[in-house]
Amino acid sequence: MIRVRSDDHPALRDPASSGRVFFVGLFVLAIWQMARLTEFDLLGLFAAFTDPAPRNFLLGFFPPAHSVAFLTLALVETWRTVAIATCGMFIAGLIGLPIAILLTRVLSLSAMGRPQRGGAVFSSFLRRVLRSLMVFLRSVPELIWALLLVRVVGLGPTAGVLAIAISYSGMLGKVYAEIFESVDPLPTLSLLNQGASRLQAFAFGLLPQCSDELISYSVYRWECAIRSSVILGFVGAGGLGQQMDLSMKMFAGDEVCTLLILFVLLVAFADWASQALRKAWE
Repeated sequence: MIRVRSDDHPALRDPASSGRVFFVGLFVLAIWQMARLTEFDLLGLFAAFTDPAPRNFLLGFFPPAHSVAFLTLALVETWRTVAIATCGMFIAGLIGLPIAILLTRVLSLSAMGRPQRGGAVFSSFLRRVLRSLMVFLRSVPELIWALLLVRVVGLGPTAGVLAIAISYSGMLGKVYAEIFESVDPLPTLSLLNQGASRLQAFAFGLLPQCSDELISYSVYRWECAIRSSVILGFVGAGGLGQQMDLSMKMFAGDEVCTLLILFVLLVAFADWASQALRKAWE
């Protein structure tokens, strides 16, 4: 049997192999440098489990806390977490939807072919201001907003609701505006040219085309808000995260285990509810 070497037959050689090897080596080098920068120590991670304190804490997870008093408290905090996420999303929608409508070019006077004197300059300036505002709102994470608001309004769910509302309003405004811009503008323009107001053109020309996508994205953001509201609790913004933080500080592993189980069930419920809402809307 005669073996053919790729060096003797250039047609069998991959011309992009050297480039792939170079970029793979560059990627590995970058990951190695990043691991050194973060001081990631895999051996130290395994060594931590041999320390009596972490090991005893993990062993204390079982059995989970199941007293009636603690389960009642945990269920109340779980419902409070859902309430924080829902109220925050509602306020974010009240802020983000009007901004998205103002950013939609098809609803402007220039789109109808009736530009007013100075109107185009003002509209362009207003859009730039609103886009800059949305960039600012969504560039600061909700956790940072919660840290600031806890010192303004005090500990409790109010800080969590406001943190989600501020951060998510920028996200909703940006994505809603992009959804409005992606649909067919002809029905909206037809309504506007026939004398309908811009609000009527939005409600009957633009909104019916993108309602499914708006509902789908809003429900997805609601799921994200539920997960975020748990994290916000660790900085004093109320809900399930705040109770979990207290249990961890008290080294009550059984309570932490129960709260983790409730959190997993809560995320599963949010996923089921989102699918049910999408099917009901369809």
